[in-house]
Amino acid sequence: MPEKWLPLAEVMVKQKYHFAGRHTVVKKCYWTHKALTEDRHCYKCKFYGIESHRDIQMSPAAFWCWNACLHCWRIRPQDLGVDLDETKLTIVDDPKWLVDELIRIHRRLISGYKGHPKVDPKKFWEAWNPVHVTLSLTGEPTLYPMLSDLLKEVHRRGMTSFLVTRGVRPDILADLEEEPSQLYVSLEAWDKKSYNYFTRPLVPRAWELTVETLEMMPSFTSPTAIRITLVAGFNDTDEALKGFAKLINLAQPTYVEIKSYMWVGASRMRLSKANMAEHEYVRKVSERLSDLTGYPILGESRASRVVLLSRLEKPIRLGKGCPEGLNTPEPEEGEYDAPYDPDIMP
Repeated sequence: MPEKWLPLAEVMVKQKYHFAGRHTVVKKCYWTHKALTEDRHCYKCKFYGIESHRDIQMSPAAFWCWNACLHCWRIRPQDLGVDLDETKLTIVDDPKWLVDELIRIHRRLISGYKGHPKVDPKKFWEAWNPVHVTLSLTGEPTLYPMLSDLLKEVHRRGMTSFLVTRGVRPDILADLEEEPSQLYVSLEAWDKKSYNYFTRPLVPRAWELTVETLEMMPSFTSPTAIRITLVAGFNDTDEALKGFAKLINLAQPTYVEIKSYMWVGASRMRLSKANMAEHEYVRKVSERLSDLTGYPILGESRASRVVLLSRLEKPIRLGKGCPEGLNTPEPEEGEYDAPYDPDIMP
């Protein structure tokens, strides 16, 4: 890693990110701890069977993204005066080596739970052998030029994958030789004007590229999802919901997830706590979007402040966790469902 990038890396390390090579980061999620010590999991288990303690949360593009979204929790180079072009990932680590490192770091992060009085030994050994990789966390994963090979390597080892993208690289998605187990496109804006205001693109035609991605989503054989991050006071208007309905009709995703923005990380310098919606409000907005799209409400997770819409009778279970699925009892909401320590500021 170039020396001039080190101040950025040092802040991320303080925020409990762990580097795998020069451009990839891994982080232990809040729900990994909860799964091991309390047998509680995030919405990915409830909806899709992905157990939190067996999920590696990572990004192959720690510093790079084509957007500077107002709600993003990540620290950006200009916040620290670091000279880095966020739009170009110019260093590339080998994908096979990266997956080896991801597993090694994941095991190191959970090693302290061995012998923990609240951790079932069977659950610890389950965590020791992860079965899922979520490519999200921070940055834009599709900027990693060997993405298809990385997905192949993950799947070759018997693990499933979620790929979460802003949708700004339809060219990369169209050329994937290996699809993720599930593809997410994350949205907050509903048209070009709202996109330019809130998502703050760093490249030309970013909105048009996002629309291209939505247009190609029906061609994927894997399940697809549109994730709408609900920012109270911004994208909860009738205009916004009608705009989202048009985008959903264009993309025809398997799922639509409406999830509250979480007031964590660097986003607290740009938004207020009032922008973080309570679960009942997420549910209310989801009902309105369901009426507009014909996608029924299929489930919800109060702790994660998320509602699932789909035309399926039940979600496709990619993992074997949470056997009670959508009927799993819910704790009270109020927990930070983000792989970021809310007490650490840049």
